[in-house]
Order: sequence, then structure tokens, then C-alpha cells
Amino acid sequence: MFKFAVFGNPIHHSKSPLIHNEFAKQTGIKHTYGCICAPTDGFLQSISNFFAKGGLGANVTLPFKQQAYQFADELSERAHLAGAVNTLKKQINNKILGDNTDGIGLLSDLQRLRMLKAKDKILIIGAGGAARGIIAPLLLLGSTLTITNRTETRAIELAKHFKYHGKINVCSIYELDSKKFDLIINATSSGSSGQIPKLPIALIHKQIYCYDMFYQKELTPFLYWCSQNGCSCLSDGLGMLIYQAAHAFQLWHGIMPNTAKLFKILKQI
Repeated sequence: MFKFAVFGNPIHHSKSPLIHNEFAKQTGIKHTYGCICAPTDGFLQSISNFFAKGGLGANVTLPFKQQAYQFADELSERAHLAGAVNTLKKQINNKILGDNTDGIGLLSDLQRLRMLKAKDKILIIGAGGAARGIIAPLLLLGSTLTITNRTETRAIELAKHFKYHGKINVCSIYELDSKKFDLIINATSSGSSGQIPKLPIALIHKQIYCYDMFYQKELTPFLYWCSQNGCSCLSDGLGMLIYQAAHAFQLWHGIMPNTAKLFKILKQI
């Protein structure tokens, strides 16, 4: 039996086991896939133990993506560019490969939803590991990116990390009133604690799209706030989860699974 898992904290809400087990069923691959809630100060020990005991691959979610980047022995080009890892694979030589499928997952979902056009003005809320994985693909599309973060110095550091790939504006929350965007992406974990990023209502207009990388059965707190203030085109990150999982599955097994079936299954839950 193959041995795979998703690491995060919190992780109880994760639909990754359901998704990967369905992919395995589709492709006839037998494996075990579970959730591992690593201590916030003990991720490296947890992931090391997992691979030492026969683990072959892992997904990594908040708040461990940058630690996973440090843990990997080798990095894919997109993981190196992001400075964060959401997928780990034990290779034949026993070295751990780190990859990042967040960017391709987000782009696939935004295109499915018809929320993304080339050269859009996009506001990204958050400057952590989740944001890191999506920035390069958006810059390659010609998007104009602005990052806002509770700790502005982290947003500045992130903009510097990508300075050779495109210009990123950094803006404090208090300076956003006069700005206009085509798309807002919430890349924070605020939804997991029921919180809402502090944003000016003036950001919301009739043509804006709002996307939350967090997901849950009801509207996330961020999306609820957007809807209450006039946004009618919004989505959570469940589609992104499905697409990034499909690319992780392909990395592990060499087979791209059918994502359309997953949307149908998850809509029934």
C-alpha cells in the first residue's frame, strides 16, 4: 500500500483525503491517505518521521509551506520560484522533492470560473506561504499585483522576492480606499478562525470578482463580507484544492486524474 498524507494545523476540515482517495479509485491505485495535524513548532520532526516510516508523498498546507521548502532535498522550478512547497515526493534515490502546485491550481480554477483575464489588476491579501505559490503564475499572465498584509514588512519582503519576475505594489490596508481592482484574492488563513481581513468597503464594486483560497461548506467569512457589500461574483478555494491535488497526484503516480468527477461528488456532500 502506498502511504500519503496532508500536513497542516488545523487540518480537521481538509477534503484532501476524500479527493485523493477518489483519484486513486479512478486510476486503480491502492494507497492510504490521511490527515496529520503537526504541532506548529514540530512540523520538521513530524514530516521526517512520516517519510522515515515509509511515507511516499505528502501535501502541505497552512502554516507549513515555507518549512516544507526548507525540508525538501530538491526543488522543482516552480517551488524554487515560490519559496514555498505544498507537495513532497520521496524519489527513487530517497531524496525528497518539493513542488508547488498552488499556482497551477489557482489559475485552473479562476479560468474555469471565468474570473481571470490577462493584465487584470489583482489585490492579494496575505504574504505567507499560500500567497507565494500563486504570485509567479499571475505575473506571467501580465497581471498587475498589489499585496496588502497585516505586517507590511512581510509584504515588502515578498515583493522583493519576485522583483525579477514583475513589479508588485505593496499597499497598507489604510491606503486601499482609493484603489480599484478587478479581482481580490484572500490568501490568508483568517477564515479558519472565523475572522475577516480588515478592508475598506470602497474596494467592492459591481464588476469585481472575489476569491478566497480557504474553503468551507457555507460562505467563508471573507466571501460573506464581500457579498454583503455588493459583490455577486465570488468563489471559495475548493476548485483550487481539486486542481492542485490533481497535479500533486500526477507528480506522485504519473497519471492525471479526472477532476470533473470530483466537482460532482463534492457538490453532493
